[in-house]
Amino acid sequence: MMSQLRPALAVFGALTLVCGVLYPIAVTGIAGAAFPAQAAGSIIEADGKPAGSELIGQPFTSPTYFWGRPSATGPMPANAAGSSGSNLGPLNPALADNVKSRIDALRAADPDNKAPIPVDLVTASGSGLDPDISVAAALYQARRVAAARGMPEQQVRALIERESRQRQAGFFGEPRVNVLRLNLALDGKTLHTR
Repeated sequence: MMSQLRPALAVFGALTLVCGVLYPIAVTGIAGAAFPAQAAGSIIEADGKPAGSELIGQPFTSPTYFWGRPSATGPMPANAAGSSGSNLGPLNPALADNVKSRIDALRAADPDNKAPIPVDLVTASGSGLDPDISVAAALYQARRVAAARGMPEQQVRALIERESRQRQAGFFGEPRVNVLRLNLALDGKTLHTR
């Protein structure tokens, strides 16, 4: 039995060292050197202070800010500790009720806006933590935000244009706007991602 135990313990120790210590240190080191901002959590600093992660959606409910995608992460909106989707199928009445209540909230916040509501403003994402909205979703909200802030709508639209990101590598994903960056820009903050 000892003749089998000794090699088994040696292999166990070697694999623990390689897989549990050396590999994580190497991957962390390479990530920190090649992608320092992403490895540090893509923290956005506003006027030198951390304001949030560029990768995790945050709830905004004031009419003076752009609203992100709805979250399905539980009772607390955009709970990064409990990322999840709602798992409601397209025929589930609860999904239809959720979408209807979100449409009602958007219409109540801007009753004169008769434009079609972009789907990403009324449906939760798979993770429940999407930090971005479509450019159409941002433009849909521009009038409400401009009116609530007493700003010209064209100035708000210019901020949307400035903060918009195009497809990655020219063909991955869709044009989008990071809600946190856009809202911080509305407040006139100087932004830096660390």
